[in-house]
Amino acid sequence: QVRLVESGGGLVQAGGSLRLSCAASGLSFSTYHMGWFRQAPGKEREFVAAIRKSDGSTNVVDSVKGRFTIFRGNAKNTAYLQMNSLKPEDTAVYYCAATWRARATSSSDYDYWGQGTQVTVSS
Repeated sequence: QVRLVESGGGLVQAGGSLRLSCAASGLSFSTYHMGWFRQAPGKEREFVAAIRKSDGSTNVVDSVKGRFTIFRGNAKNTAYLQMNSLKPEDTAVYYCAATWRARATSSSDYDYWGQGTQVTVSS
């Protein structure tokens, strides 16, 4: 059974930082590309960042470029999202996901999902 479990969310003031973790089990982690999405209240789920399985190359949405970094530790079966200079508009539930498809930015392209972790940024 595949499980993706996010952690690290919480309440932070604007300008602060958080590191989200996504612990994977039940799959061969190093063979999957990993992604992070977020969903704010009343909005659709949106792509945030992805990292490829092989060379670790990344893709980050423009709204968080320069502030968020995605990386992975294959030995620990864990993906991470380092979030710096947080803004109130970053408030959302953050989800990690796994996919076979390279360069996937659509939620429909992802095969497995975590339950999400809440990130709240106060002004």
